[in-house]
Amino acid sequence: MRSDTIAAVATGMGHSGIGIIRISGKDALSIASAIFRPADKKLHLSDVKSHTIHYGFLFDGNALVDEVMVSVMKEPRSYTAEDTVEINCHGNSLIMNRVLELVIRQGARLAEPGEFTKRAFLNGRINLSEAEAVMDVISAESERSLTNSLRQLKGSLSEKIIDLRGSILYEIAYIESVLDDPEHYSFDHHSSELSEKIDFLTGSINTLISSFEKGKLLKEGINTVIIGKPNVGKSSLLNILVGEDKAIVTDVAGTTRDVLEQCISLNGISLNIIDTAGIRFTEDIVEKIGVEKAKKTARDADLIVYVADSSVELNENDFEILKLIEDKKVIVLLNKTDLESRVEENDLRSRMKEDTVIIKTSTRKHTGIDEFEKEIERMFFDGKICNQDEVMITNLRHRECLAEALESLEQVKKSIDKGMPEDFYSIDLMSAYSSLGSILGVEVEDDLINKIFSEFCMGK
Repeated sequence: MRSDTIAAVATGMGHSGIGIIRISGKDALSIASAIFRPADKKLHLSDVKSHTIHYGFLFDGNALVDEVMVSVMKEPRSYTAEDTVEINCHGNSLIMNRVLELVIRQGARLAEPGEFTKRAFLNGRINLSEAEAVMDVISAESERSLTNSLRQLKGSLSEKIIDLRGSILYEIAYIESVLDDPEHYSFDHHSSELSEKIDFLTGSINTLISSFEKGKLLKEGINTVIIGKPNVGKSSLLNILVGEDKAIVTDVAGTTRDVLEQCISLNGISLNIIDTAGIRFTEDIVEKIGVEKAKKTARDADLIVYVADSSVELNENDFEILKLIEDKKVIVLLNKTDLESRVEENDLRSRMKEDTVIIKTSTRKHTGIDEFEKEIERMFFDGKICNQDEVMITNLRHRECLAEALESLEQVKKSIDKGMPEDFYSIDLMSAYSSLGSILGVEVEDDLINKIFSEFCMGK
């Protein structure tokens, strides 16, 4: 780890009320002091108490740069566990860049993406799973996703992993104690007790692994594709869900000819809504391309919303759509129920799975939409997203580490069942212990650490 002093703009570039330039490292205070002139001429940044803020001006030589507030956080009580100074200037990109240039000219180095958080990890202030949660907090697009990310940042997953590793380490230590001192320790009844412990550990790990799909949906959103014939109300549905006119709506069939994507938050769940071209046989070259795109998009969807026009009898285009989506998670919206009905629920059920949910809607009168929203929550989250105590993983790397630990523990179980010597158990127990440690960053290669933090945003 390099111990030089780093700096970066920590807020978004553009025009805003305030912009923050963050400086971290052993020379942070002296670098800031070289360009900051406090309103209180007796004040020196090196002498002030930690976690204080001071008013004054920044100067480039004798040229005034900006009126600022300077925050001082001394090590180890800072984000990076190093001396940290944050210069709060006006949020103009010209000013922020000039302040950053001044700081670099005084001896700081431009921080790499994620380097502040990387230093927090390497200095032991946070573990690797908590560091990864930082980026999840920044990128969260729904209230539920943000809540889960904040819980991980606070250490909910870390605490669970630490408990699991503690149980495994106890068993490793006990086996080593018996092997080293058989006069005072014994393996009597140990195999059956260890077998019960392994069952508990594998159960806990399986619960975490099974939470991944739900956590992934919270983090990345549910890819939701609206599909149907032309002019059945697909674009009207998108506009209702988004809350504004994102898609063109006309009585002319085939208006939508390309996919239209929009991310929305629905009862705290992130939905990546994709409106598609109406599926029908057509000779129009452009519309035909749109139809093929619609079919491809539907194949990759987490959820299909099939909109059928209840005022028009089903035809070959509907039957083609039903075949396309037969193996997908589907919610059927029987739309235009404010008009005279030509299609009933049973007409659709006879061609779909028995448990397919069919909801009567009218996008013109906005009826049935609440029921549709509740069904999404029930379908993907069993009617509830998560409870306060549930630990949910959202990171593929974490799932892979858990799977490796599970495989090692299952190998221990097999060794017990075969009556193998106890020293065989230690090898696989240590492997499980190590795999879980990779989640926390206790045992992880430098290349992986660099890769993880390179994906962070600048200034964090």
